[in-house]
Amino acid sequence: MSGEVIVPPRNFSIIALSGIVSLACYLQAPRSREARSIVRAMHIISERHVKPVETRELYRHAMNGMVQKLDRYSSYIGPDDYRSLKASLEQQFGGIGIWVDGPPRVERLRVVSPLVGTPAYRAGIQAGDLILAIDGVSTEGMTLEKSVVMMRGELGTEVNLQVLHPDSSEPVEIAVRRDTIRTESVKGDSRHEDDSWSYLLESDPRIGYVRITTFGDRTTGELSAAMNQLRTREARALVLDLRGCPGGLLTVAVDTCDLFLDQGRIVSTRERDQVRDIRDAVQGTEFDPDLPLVVLIDRNSASASEIVAACLKDQQRAIVCGQRSWGKGSVQNIIELDDGRSALKLTTATYFRPNGKNIHRATREYQEEAPEAWGVRPSPGFKVSLTDEQQIALFTARRKRDVVRNHNVGTGIRQPEQVTQEQPVDLQLQKALEYLREAIKINSGKVRKA
Repeated sequence: MSGEVIVPPRNFSIIALSGIVSLACYLQAPRSREARSIVRAMHIISERHVKPVETRELYRHAMNGMVQKLDRYSSYIGPDDYRSLKASLEQQFGGIGIWVDGPPRVERLRVVSPLVGTPAYRAGIQAGDLILAIDGVSTEGMTLEKSVVMMRGELGTEVNLQVLHPDSSEPVEIAVRRDTIRTESVKGDSRHEDDSWSYLLESDPRIGYVRITTFGDRTTGELSAAMNQLRTREARALVLDLRGCPGGLLTVAVDTCDLFLDQGRIVSTRERDQVRDIRDAVQGTEFDPDLPLVVLIDRNSASASEIVAACLKDQQRAIVCGQRSWGKGSVQNIIELDDGRSALKLTTATYFRPNGKNIHRATREYQEEAPEAWGVRPSPGFKVSLTDEQQIALFTARRKRDVVRNHNVGTGIRQPEQVTQEQPVDLQLQKALEYLREAIKINSGKVRKA
């Protein structure tokens, strides 16, 4: 079977690559003159180059060479990157459960936030802690990528951290036992006292706020839980924030749309032989179909997030507010190679929104010939452009609000102070709220007349 992905990609089934020259058959009998030539060249280089060359490196470069001319989204994914990709889309991995930052953004490995309910959270590791050493190895000069690899590992094993709390001059040793870490893809506006998400806006509790950061394996379940909270709290309108969301699994994007639609086309895909796969909404909806809804997008909203925004806009289920989206309308399959240790990401189809248009921004020439076609544009009157500086300020402020700050697990460790500095004005959210507040008024009037 072939899994359809839209950045980041995924499919964990092995499918045959008929017609594609692949070095996965390196140890098998070559099936074409070209394949035999590649294998022979690898053998000659390995045996005769003036410097020793690892066969694995030759394999990697050969794979990269084959796909680099196809399109910008097809690529070879090596073992390390493939492990990270699977962890990202499965939304789980073996680790301790902290969100960290490191060089070059900060001088030393620093904890941005523990993840709620994880081993690090229970061990009392807090936002702002510096990790000075991992299993006795100093983190000074260590890359962020290496530190993450060292802290992840097999379930049940321990990692020893030397930690310096911000209000202390002496580091402490903390042993943390690795467990399955499940990452969040659906977030709210603020946190309750138990550090769980509140999906109601602090500034206006009548309005729900749900932010999707990626479309992964657990997103649909997380989104349903958020909707249940909003239904219980009797939210009267909703903001679905897809800004900065790079994409994810096609099936999850379809399921997300289906939560808000009672019927109608969601998306269709088309392969090179023009075979079409049509996805329509299943009758019935999990959320009130009359509830006012605004979808926020920006120029970094891509792929799966564009499918959701385009569908809800075309079906007149939501207002789309913000900036024109990225413009990625292609689908990638992930084909495992090398017994599942690496993979080929291959563009196999394009997708079309309900109005029949493909949003893909393929070339500069295409953009000039069809300037209206690519990407998802805000609804009329709802374009709100931000400068790079404004976007960075909003991202920084949002990240600070996401930090787990209030938990107390009896460790005696200090509780970090809440961020008190003035928050930047979110002009895009502000525009969405203007519309939703007016819609709430109109709906209230309808109820009174009834």
